[in-house]
Amino acid sequence: MKLDKPVVGGPCWAELGTTELEAAKRFYGELFGWRAETDPRQEAGGYTVAHLGDAPVAALSPLYQEEQPVAWTVSFSVRDADESAREITAAGGTVLMGPMDVFDMGRFAVAADPSGAAFTLWQPRAFEGAGLFNAPGSLGWVELMTREPARARDFYTTVFGWTVNASEHYTQWGIAGVDFGGMMTMDDKFPHEVPPHWLPYFAVADVDDTTATATGAGGTALMEPTSVPDGPRIAVLRDPQGAVFGVYLAGHEG
Repeated sequence: MKLDKPVVGGPCWAELGTTELEAAKRFYGELFGWRAETDPRQEAGGYTVAHLGDAPVAALSPLYQEEQPVAWTVSFSVRDADESAREITAAGGTVLMGPMDVFDMGRFAVAADPSGAAFTLWQPRAFEGAGLFNAPGSLGWVELMTREPARARDFYTTVFGWTVNASEHYTQWGIAGVDFGGMMTMDDKFPHEVPPHWLPYFAVADVDDTTATATGAGGTALMEPTSVPDGPRIAVLRDPQGAVFGVYLAGHEG
């Protein structure tokens, strides 16, 4: 990700919803060196912020609804969550929850694009989002996995005003040409039951070592470490509770 801080329209946060919060704290702590701090307020519902040093980098939380899957969710920063929610609906997407206030931290909504890929809107107040990008253990890229790339392109460029840098094999999303993520078409290699989704990638110092650590801690390598032509070395992993995420070699953003 060429962005180094949250900007309007860009990814600002990644959040894991899990069935086993304590197990997730241990797994990601071992994998990325995260220090987890759980909000003690009862109304926070166990919401936990992961830090690298003093910088917040991601969140871990229990599942708040019965139908909520164990998964990572990507958040995008917006100026006005209510206005963005209306734009999402007008563009063919769905607002699944909110908009609503989160203490004095900000205002958020959960939405889905026309194909069903879920994401979160974040209107910052006291909390801007991640305090670190691209460094080992922090968010560095976000990727949309979809079966309807043309529809997705129309939707996201309409709602967020993203720029598009497309080649024959891959589409990259950007803010004014500064790329932060991409889009991959889900072909027949993806099981039918796997829905469209946003996949966060975290930077690491060594993709192979991180993959070995993840599998040793009960995770699974869905895609073994691979060097992308003209790109970084990457792997796609699944944690012990089933949430999928990617890792890539730090220093190869965008």
